[in-house]
Amino acid sequence: MGGDRGTARNLDRDTVLAARLETASSFWAKFMGLMGRPDLPAGEGLWLPGGNGIHMMFMRFPIDAVFVTQADVSGVRRVRSVHRGVRAWTGLIPLITGAHGVLELPVGAIDATRTQVGDRVEIRERA
Repeated sequence: MGGDRGTARNLDRDTVLAARLETASSFWAKFMGLMGRPDLPAGEGLWLPGGNGIHMMFMRFPIDAVFVTQADVSGVRRVRSVHRGVRAWTGLIPLITGAHGVLELPVGAIDATRTQVGDRVEIRERA
């Protein structure tokens, strides 16, 4: 994956959601997301800041999606919704109320990190 690299951690479970996190900050990067890529390796993820819905059109593989709230004053976000194994091509998650960003992760990341609604997540973006 290209672009900026950062990390995403579940502070309540003391687990790493993504050790190598790419940020899709432009409109085009958000639109393209993971489309056209052959896979999403373990430990990697895509951060879509400000998003509250995703589509899976033109995707080649399923993903886990974690929707989070806007950051509080300390930069911590709360998990608003989790979606395991969102299917390629047919998967659609329309507008999650209260979400202000989405982590797209490899299938199994939600279970491996024991991430649940309400957990605190820290997303560190690197320039």
